[in-house]
Amino acid sequence: MDSVHQNTSPAIIIIGSGLAGFTVIREIRKLDKSTPITLVTREPGYSYSKPMLSTAIAGSKLADQLISGSAESMAAQLEITILSATEVTSIDTDKQTIATSKGVLPYRKLVLSLGSDQIRLPLQGNAAHEVITVNDLGEYAQFRQAIAGKKKVAILGAGLIGCEFANDLVLGSFEVDVIDLAPQALSRLLPEEAAHALQNKLSEAGVRWHFETTIQSIDRELENLRITLANGSTIDCDTFLSAVGLKPRLELAKAAGIDTGLGIKVNRHLETSAKNVFSIGDCAEIDGLVLPYVMPIMQAARVLAPNLLGQEAILSYPAMPVMVKTPALPTIVSPPAKEASGNWKIKTIEGGLEARFESSDGQLLGFALLGSATTQRAALTKELPPILQ
Repeated sequence: MDSVHQNTSPAIIIIGSGLAGFTVIREIRKLDKSTPITLVTREPGYSYSKPMLSTAIAGSKLADQLISGSAESMAAQLEITILSATEVTSIDTDKQTIATSKGVLPYRKLVLSLGSDQIRLPLQGNAAHEVITVNDLGEYAQFRQAIAGKKKVAILGAGLIGCEFANDLVLGSFEVDVIDLAPQALSRLLPEEAAHALQNKLSEAGVRWHFETTIQSIDRELENLRITLANGSTIDCDTFLSAVGLKPRLELAKAAGIDTGLGIKVNRHLETSAKNVFSIGDCAEIDGLVLPYVMPIMQAARVLAPNLLGQEAILSYPAMPVMVKTPALPTIVSPPAKEASGNWKIKTIEGGLEARFESSDGQLLGFALLGSATTQRAALTKELPPILQ
């Protein structure tokens, strides 16, 4: 395979043009204006805000309106080479090269910011292939096309993305049904009372909930999709969105012999098990943690950039609350660590709810703030222990 022409000696190569990839490049450029950087992406290479995908329907935003910079403008602004619509097929960690659909590239340092895929459950029925996921701008464009002129959307998954899309769609005048095996919304993030408060506000906005059940089959019946649930009830809808969670993209790293677990394993310098190969973002696992949120990515990028330039920086994570974009009842949550021992203490206040997860000696280990209680975010965050010291 021919090598792609490089202007200089091997560059820092970033695979992936999501938030992680572009943020690392911006951080490098703050420290070094001239080190050659090549961004390789199977997407068109534009920059956009992925968190906006679940809030853009109410504002009638089309996919093109969410692009903040074209590949050409990003390349010029950051003084980098962008290889767009380029598939990376393998990594040779001994030779320090990557094989792509446009040739072989040598790297000095390699960053895997590969992102994650929406988990797709195997579904029965003649319309199983019509299930839509929204994980990037291209899929958002397809979803907008699928719901154009339609009225009813069903969502599988009452987690973060499912709840955000449900709120956005009802604000956009759609009828919305949400299905989840759990007994409540945001089951991994919220205590029961807080979840019920959010559910009630979304119900008032028009969301219909179907908990403790799952999909038996999805079938096309003329203009409608008919969803049969395990509890025997049926839902008719025009479009079906799956939002059951994310799984890190690991195949490229695994095939190259790089250590993986839940994600691509990295140390506190963001180094993988392979020399000069680093990882960041939704695909990276740091001390057993995979945190597919904006704040952890920003923190990690500030540490990765100097490490790529031969300096030394070590990653630590402060407490980083997550904002759930549900205007019906704004919600901010900082869940306690999995191994944390304690109890939720719930306080209802006018226009909101404050839930504190406290240890037996009264130390704050996590919180959920809803509605008017979200003003407590800064004060309570200061009380929390760091996620990674």
